[in-house]
Amino acid sequence: MNATKRMLRMTCGRLGHFGTRPNYDAACFHAQQCVEKLMKGLLITLGSVPPRTHDLANLSHLVSASCLSWAWPLEDLRLLTRAAVTFRYPGESAERQEAQAALDACTRLRLHLRGLVAGA
Repeated sequence: MNATKRMLRMTCGRLGHFGTRPNYDAACFHAQQCVEKLMKGLLITLGSVPPRTHDLANLSHLVSASCLSWAWPLEDLRLLTRAAVTFRYPGESAERQEAQAALDACTRLRLHLRGLVAGA
């Protein structure tokens, strides 16, 4: 299996699977991870080696250098990056509203990125 397919298989597998009680922290984390893996998969498809980073704004900059049709508001990317990192440590917890915003951003980005990967 090639690297792009491996990266794509890792995406979004856990979205919506958080047990019997809502785990908003996990929803935020997995939303970010889904988008990160899709962006890295697109970079691989375009012939680049993605860096070991979780910063979606940084990955967006790299994608835009190789894919002229890529553009995305930094607010969504920063929201997802912050949500994945902030809520992974004690003292901060995501609320339903934050998890919903992360999942909404992930859903929109996922559709766009999968289209770019398929068309590359």
